[in-house]
Amino acid sequence: MEKFITLFSTAVPLDIENIDTDQIIPARFLKLTTKSDFGKNLFRDWRYNSNGKINKNFILNNKNYSGKILITGKNFGCGSSREHAAWAIKDYGFKVVISNFFADIFKQNALNNGLLTIELKKTFLNLILKKLYLNNNLIFSINIENQYVKIENNKEYFQIDDYKKKCFINGYDDIEFLLSLKKKIKDFEKKNLYN
Repeated sequence: MEKFITLFSTAVPLDIENIDTDQIIPARFLKLTTKSDFGKNLFRDWRYNSNGKINKNFILNNKNYSGKILITGKNFGCGSSREHAAWAIKDYGFKVVISNFFADIFKQNALNNGLLTIELKKTFLNLILKKLYLNNNLIFSINIENQYVKIENNKEYFQIDDYKKKCFINGYDDIEFLLSLKKKIKDFEKKNLYN
């Protein structure tokens, strides 16, 4: 996993509630066995019309908005437990998804794959969406170490599990985290098992 402590980026607003994993990555695109190439089909049925042409009204097709942060509505990632949803978002280029509530399984899948999910209070989420619609070049500062999202003079703190925080800061996936403890485990064994 890539180390992640601080991110400065613009953002893309997708202010829709109850976006399920089939909308994020439709089931017909789940045939790949690697984590790459899912980004091209992220929100496929929203990004393209039924005739295969680009839907100019969909936010990801709006050249005025770009960045590594996706800001969404409540209950993002509901529906099936497909890990591919997190893969598609990350492969598209997003590093962070902000909402005021995530479906639990999606949230865990995202965090396990190096995609930071941040839950903010609805009032702060509304504030940043309002500011983003007024200024599409608005720069967000996200700091995992101190657990905050900041735009202009507005700052909101978020919660993250201590273990996942350590993984993001050090660039560990679950296996790399265990390997980082190898010396401590061996020292513990020497001290406690061989005496």
